Amino acid sequence: MAEQVLAAVRTAPGTTELREFPMPDVPDDGALLKVEVAGICGTDVKMYAKPPFTDPVIMGHENVGVIAKAGRTFRERKGLAEGDRVFVEHYVGCYRCEWCHAGEYRHCEATDWRTNPDARRYGYTSSDNPGRLWGGFSQYLYLPWNSVTHRVPDGVSPELAGLVTPLSNGIEWALVTAGVGYAATVLIQGPGQQGLSQVVACKQAGASRIIVTGTTRDAARLALALELGADDVVDVTREDPLARVMEITGGRGVDVVLDCTAGAGTAPLLLGVDALKRREGVIVVQGELAAFPDFPLKKITEKSISVKSARGHSYRSCELALEQLASGRFPLEKLGTHTFGLADADRAIRTVGGEFGGDAVHVSLLPWESAA
Repeated sequence: MAEQVLAAVRTAPGTTELREFPMPDVPDDGALLKVEVAGICGTDVKMYAKPPFTDPVIMGHENVGVIAKAGRTFRERKGLAEGDRVFVEHYVGCYRCEWCHAGEYRHCEATDWRTNPDARRYGYTSSDNPGRLWGGFSQYLYLPWNSVTHRVPDGVSPELAGLVTPLSNGIEWALVTAGVGYAATVLIQGPGQQGLSQVVACKQAGASRIIVTGTTRDAARLALALELGADDVVDVTREDPLARVMEITGGRGVDVVLDCTAGAGTAPLLLGVDALKRREGVIVVQGELAAFPDFPLKKITEKSISVKSARGHSYRSCELALEQLASGRFPLEKLGTHTFGLADADRAIRTVGGEFGGDAVHVSLLPWESAA
């Protein structure tokens, strides 16, 4: 095993440098992951342009790889062996608080970078912290005892397993948070990787009508939405989206709105409120808007709408995502549109941000492509 580890490090806003780190010591209850794939999402684009905390940071929170070295206690606790391929969640909980005891480690203070400057979370934690390798834009990833791992089923490639994060988010937000089920009618706003993952989740759950909205530049993504199970797609730049949704639903509106527009202003949320059925619809939002001065509270209360937040994924949703990938029921490999080597981390992030065209859906970084 190499004594030095190569990583792409964010050193300033919009700036990445390749740096070498010493191979970390692996304690008896820890391990080292040889990273095969690190996925990139819209959150990475925002974090890259405007880091919320001090660099240096090895980004990358959607990580898949092989256990390269593991201590005896780690292997026994996790039921893993060296050579096993795993997906690693980005949360690193304390396992002492009430949230962790309830299985909701995603809410643990020890992994919440928004409120805890010393939080541990893959892709967010400074590489100055012990362990150093806290992000997937690196040849190796440090796994402490409280990392959350999932064994990747046989037959699922590393690149396909790299879709677990967006797919598990789609399962969590659509099925758990919004309660989409049999015969539900759903409006999904935004055909990015999260929106397309929710198409699959809703279709698997038995939704009777899935409508996906996007813009003209999303033409290829909207076509993929239909291939993945959507019943209707609407180009909001060419059609009146509310009129079209009402036409599709016979004037009734939808049961659930899933907003995946990544903070594209208030228009999608206002459309969602209007497109929901008359009583007790559900809208799930990602909370990208800092302010909403004309928030339609009166209309929301009159229609008994439940507004819920999309916040990460649970252990169960990750397991279901892996099962979905292994089933081969949907052509999910088509979500993977671009791959880059470690030296091209900057371009990979900017590709997700649309700087080189709008055709990217899921982009993967392959840390060993640039290795000597």
